[in-house]
Amino acid sequence: MSQREGSLEEPKAESSNSLLPHLEAKIQQTHSLARLLTKYAEQLLQEYVQHQGEPFGLPGFSPPRLPVAGLSAPAPGHTGLPVPERLRLDAAALATLPVLLDGVRRHQAELNPRAPRLLRRLEEAARQARALGAAVETVLAALGHGSTTEAAAAATTPTAPGGFSAKVLGLHVCGLYGEWVSRTEGDLGQLVSGAPA
Repeated sequence: MSQREGSLEEPKAESSNSLLPHLEAKIQQTHSLARLLTKYAEQLLQEYVQHQGEPFGLPGFSPPRLPVAGLSAPAPGHTGLPVPERLRLDAAALATLPVLLDGVRRHQAELNPRAPRLLRRLEEAARQARALGAAVETVLAALGHGSTTEAAAAATTPTAPGGFSAKVLGLHVCGLYGEWVSRTEGDLGQLVSGAPA
């Protein structure tokens, strides 16, 4: 050990320290985006229900549960997983949602052609899910964890045989969008609050 060897190690330490503020800023930014999209998802669901007519929106209405190809609700055990694994699941769901939301938008264009605001919100939701998913992937990469984009290949455009079934399927997709965005917000909140990854 010479001084030269010691000086080579110092830039490495400085380099990793300079990455921390960038990583913290990216996590904060992604968390803020997820928080904002959680509010947008609530508004989307309300507007979606408003345009479906009866019995949607009536007290006590419980639509049948239709399976959504390629996506399910966050599992109850999700919160017990390590944060990086939760973020991987979040990113995979967010990568799947744009295809599903685009399918709902196409169904709604046929069922509710005079609801341009709803159609725009569905289009925006698909774009927002892509953006949040990409941001979560960036955070995962910065934390040194792998990509999940291959999971999106399982998603297919939702098909529903009739008007009522298409409306119910759209309701479930909008609900899943809200659940996954909210779950992503909570999982990123674990990193923002300084919980270990």
